[in-house]
Amino acid sequence: MIVEQIWTNNSGRNFNYLIACGETGEALAVDPLDYEKCLAAAKAKGWTITQVLNTHHHRDHTGGNDQVIGATHAKLLAHANAGGQIEGIDRGLKAGDVIKVGRSVELECLDTPGHTMSHICVLSRGDTRALFCGDTLFNAGAGNCHNGGHPHELYNTFAAQLAKLSDDTLVYPGHDYIANNLRFTLDREPDNSHAKAMLPDMERQDTNRAMVTTLGMEKDINTFFRLTSPSVIKRLREAFPDLPEQPDQKTVFLKLRELRNKW
Repeated sequence: MIVEQIWTNNSGRNFNYLIACGETGEALAVDPLDYEKCLAAAKAKGWTITQVLNTHHHRDHTGGNDQVIGATHAKLLAHANAGGQIEGIDRGLKAGDVIKVGRSVELECLDTPGHTMSHICVLSRGDTRALFCGDTLFNAGAGNCHNGGHPHELYNTFAAQLAKLSDDTLVYPGHDYIANNLRFTLDREPDNSHAKAMLPDMERQDTNRAMVTTLGMEKDINTFFRLTSPSVIKRLREAFPDLPEQPDQKTVFLKLRELRNKW
């Protein structure tokens, strides 16, 4: 599996992706908003885009569909329940489905509601584990639930699915928000040494060659995985004085998501 991360350099700080088979040169384009960059990258690599995957229906992820499909005649893949929100879906996806790219790439579909209620993440099979997570999981953060999502479902996705993936899983999100998310982590957990050490480098990183985190790293720096941290709970109680003495993890997650909405 070959992954090309494409930095759009737009106001939304989107990442687009090409996932290619090294044997056949076939490629899957993930949320190819910047269709010009995606098509140019495929051409430069000698790849043929045969499929387009939308992780969810928001326009900043589907906005390049027509142009990419018009140029390549690729098939459009999206969540099976997104038909009323994304036009022209050729294959509706559900949990456990497998997307094959060429001969060597297999991606398992995860049904990951929360940011929206019809959101797909895909997990690569094989020696390299990689998660293409759209707007569900960000580097050091979590997706919002403002436009058709629900924070309870987002928690369930984190707790029941993402937290159980192997620590060596590479994380490929739909946006670059890592510096600001690290600042939120430190606002919630000032003694988080991992986040503190990482922030200066992330504030000046070249997003054309963005650092790719692992799930193990996320568990150190992402406050939405750090739900039992005494520091997180202590700071949370300052904002929510009625927080139970030993709050359950779902309560901590929901309160953090509430704070992040205004932060």
